[in-house]
Amino acid sequence: MQRSDLPLDELTSLSPLDGRYKSQTSPLATYLSEYSLIRVRTEVETAYLSALSKEKLIRPFTPEEKKILISIGPHITLDDARKIKEIEGRIKHDVKAVEVYLREKLETTSLRDVLEMIHFGLTSEDINNVSYRLMLHRATQNVLLPSLTTLLYQLSDIANAYKHTPMLARTHGQAAIPTTLGKEFAVFAYRLAKEFALLKNYAFSGKLAGAVGNYNALAIAFTQTDWITFAKTFLKDLGLLHSPVTTQTNTYEDIIGFFQILQRINNILIDFDQDVWRYISDGWFVQEVKKEEVGSSTMPQKVNPIRFENAEGNLGMANSMIEFFVRKLPVSRLQRDLSDSTVIRNFGSCLGYSLLAYQATYEGLMRVKPNLQKIEDDLMEDWSVLAEAAQTILRKNNVKDPYSILKGLTRGETVTESRWKELVEKLPVDEDIKKSLLSLSPKKYIGMAGQIVDKTLEEITPRTKKV
Repeated sequence: MQRSDLPLDELTSLSPLDGRYKSQTSPLATYLSEYSLIRVRTEVETAYLSALSKEKLIRPFTPEEKKILISIGPHITLDDARKIKEIEGRIKHDVKAVEVYLREKLETTSLRDVLEMIHFGLTSEDINNVSYRLMLHRATQNVLLPSLTTLLYQLSDIANAYKHTPMLARTHGQAAIPTTLGKEFAVFAYRLAKEFALLKNYAFSGKLAGAVGNYNALAIAFTQTDWITFAKTFLKDLGLLHSPVTTQTNTYEDIIGFFQILQRINNILIDFDQDVWRYISDGWFVQEVKKEEVGSSTMPQKVNPIRFENAEGNLGMANSMIEFFVRKLPVSRLQRDLSDSTVIRNFGSCLGYSLLAYQATYEGLMRVKPNLQKIEDDLMEDWSVLAEAAQTILRKNNVKDPYSILKGLTRGETVTESRWKELVEKLPVDEDIKKSLLSLSPKKYIGMAGQIVDKTLEEITPRTKKV
């Protein structure tokens, strides 16, 4: 009979993020777990109480009292959090439970005379919307961006190291013309760096306007206070912009914008992981072999590109959640309904799957190296990749319809080096043009790839500094 009371453990966790992958995703728990949510809610509540004092709506606080308030949120222990959860179990309201806890906490201090001003004039969504945005910002700055920085530097290093290494480019899966290995990596580094910069500098917007977004209770209690300016200042001090007009809920467009940046990053990496998978399949990249590892339960020879495959799968998981966030979060019945509450509790899962993929892609790259001989052999196998170069030279020399000439000679054909020279010698052009065509080689026909890499790396380096 199956047990229904299994203790919580990595092996019994329902989610692989808290089970199989716990060691890899645990840094995010510091910022996006239920425990973190409780701590940040407490931090926002105490900051609000201090702001009321600063605005002279309640008495001035002594330095010691300010110190007490500032220290509560960051020093909430797991036992404190469990106590708040016990309160929530009784009253059935998670934010109110934080307020009740703070009242009990401050009852024995000199702040007991201002207990009624805790959560004064606010609705729970005023605390929640700010808390979730602070959590997302901190998790991004302290976990996601450092992981992406490491990956970006690795891509940049590979791009620089192989910027002059000729490689066959494929379009539509077919042999096209030469490129360089470094330039292909530079493309991904550049795409990633653009989105990285947006993510790094992203600003969330907060709301502190009461039950239906009009400051009703606040304005009736303190008629002379400019509550809009108060809210704007309070949010700015927390590092947030001010949402000027809202319902009970803060509009979610800023959070959606954040996740759409993350989605673009994830799509770029899906594209990259699939390309590297193909390079491995073609033998252009060789995977590191570790004696103790097993690639297949039945085929002893296998070394599978599992890190790139796992990354692709986890990126897809994250993006599927983002797609739902984008559809769900902007929609609420009238002032609000509670269907968003259970959805936003999954922000940590989305970032968790993304983080796993960033780590897996990095680790995958650390376990592969280019097979330069294979890359060269495949490039030099078919000289028909020079058809573009040849017809362009002929155009320059006013040869009539050179495209059709080269098409007739090369389309669908595998052209060896010797065959290429034969074709050139038979062309109805003068010797100088033939000499120019014979000087071509797939290894030399790489355009400005090296310069492109240099300029790209020069441009993207500042975007990834100081993270």
